[in-house]
Amino acid sequence: MPYSDIGEAEVPVLIVGGGPVGLTARALLERWGVRTLLVEKHRELSPFPRSRLVNVRSMEIFRSLGLAERITAGAFAPEYGRIRFRDTLCGPEFATAAMVGINAPVPESPVRGVVTSQDRLEPVLLAAADAPVRFGVELVGLTEEADGVTAVLADHRRGEETRVRARCVLAADGANSTVRQRLGMGTSGPGAMGDFTTVVFDADLGRWCDRQPAGLFFTVHGLFAPLYPEGGWAWFVPTPDDAAHADWPGLVSRALGGGAGVRGDVRGDVRVDVLRVQHWVMNAFVAQRFRHGRILLAGDAAHAVPIVGGLGMNAGLSDVHNLCWKLAGVLHGWAGPGLLEAYEPERHPVADRTLRQTVANTRLMLEVQNRRRERLRTGEAASGQVELPWSERYFAQLGLVLGVTYRSAAVLTGDAAPPDTGTDYVPTAEPGRRMPHLWLTDDRSTLDAVGEWFTLFTPDPARWAQQATTAPWPLRIEPFPEGGYGLGPRGALLVRPDGHIGARWRDRPASGSTLRDGLAAITRFA
Repeated sequence: MPYSDIGEAEVPVLIVGGGPVGLTARALLERWGVRTLLVEKHRELSPFPRSRLVNVRSMEIFRSLGLAERITAGAFAPEYGRIRFRDTLCGPEFATAAMVGINAPVPESPVRGVVTSQDRLEPVLLAAADAPVRFGVELVGLTEEADGVTAVLADHRRGEETRVRARCVLAADGANSTVRQRLGMGTSGPGAMGDFTTVVFDADLGRWCDRQPAGLFFTVHGLFAPLYPEGGWAWFVPTPDDAAHADWPGLVSRALGGGAGVRGDVRGDVRVDVLRVQHWVMNAFVAQRFRHGRILLAGDAAHAVPIVGGLGMNAGLSDVHNLCWKLAGVLHGWAGPGLLEAYEPERHPVADRTLRQTVANTRLMLEVQNRRRERLRTGEAASGQVELPWSERYFAQLGLVLGVTYRSAAVLTGDAAPPDTGTDYVPTAEPGRRMPHLWLTDDRSTLDAVGEWFTLFTPDPARWAQQATTAPWPLRIEPFPEGGYGLGPRGALLVRPDGHIGARWRDRPASGSTLRDGLAAITRFA
């Protein structure tokens, strides 16, 4: 069908991609009063489970949007926040590891993460904002100009093309990002790590799993995951040869019981009803750049990481949490255009670190699976001589989740940069770090005081308020205990809207313009 041009629309921010990252950006920007248009080339939300984990940092973001309780209500109970290792799903367990911050609360956060499926999460995110969403609409053209970006959008169902002019474009359109490819942005990293298949199926597996629940079962024949509290399963496995003609019910049945030479038995009375099959590529790369003028990449468009450890989607959510307040500041005029330059130096190192961790996890998982499978084949895997799959430190990820440190012009460091904490997390009020969680009241955290504004935590609110009377920035002043994180009686912590500390003054302000000067420097406000 020939396309007809139906004119040109204008919008401050065009979001390309309707997965969790794009939908979260839409909700965040609406909170900031920024109009958006989101376009998604698929005709509906994804019906596949895909991402399985919402970690504590992402749940903190959702708590700020008022979504945490609804997400938790549709998720698994905390006891599913565990990974179990078996030769087959129906065989005995030989190791287990907790998902830290999922299976039980941690004192470092006011929330607990959850095990849930992406197709259960996305409808909640879609309902979280009123901004328009156009499904079945694909970006087919992109032109940068001095004061904006013109995008050409094709609605294949209607046979229409629309030109949309936006001041900024946020590309969250996945690992095969059309935006990234059109901009010619290269990537670094291993690239494609293999072809995989997700098989969604129904089966009554309660006799092997109900007494030892888990969000993920690692076996030598692939990964099994319960999909929803009310039922359903997924099997994640390397794509077999001749996948188009594969007997998927038979393959799942044999994988559940292991087949010849592997302990475990389905006993022949478990019916496997295959509902959907999806083939996909496990990508592992980071874009060389996250920004091209007024076009910014987030989520898998910026960094595609293996699924082991559940860090990919969560890293994308932190991308847009970092980015959206910056976009709002520039578009509303209380920040200079240079503030957007801080996005890449803050998030690119996080992506590099996340990629290294997930690639190491994946390679070790595949190595252990192959080695275990060979020992089972040769009869060497005696029950009392089981090698643990890997150290539990691979799942002790609070350092990766809560210990992120930003270094950019949007952070007034002042002090020496804190060391990389690896997988450990030690709360600190160093500039660049996430504001530590402390209970201000029985049900109100320091993180609840952060929102669509800068927050100044200080034991001396009255003195600092004198500096804030003429400030153009959204700002709230929050009483804070003297001595907390080394603050003197007149000190202060200035926390950015994304919850990261932008500046710290241990004692009295150096001058009557200390706060204003700090805000101006962070926001590049001239």
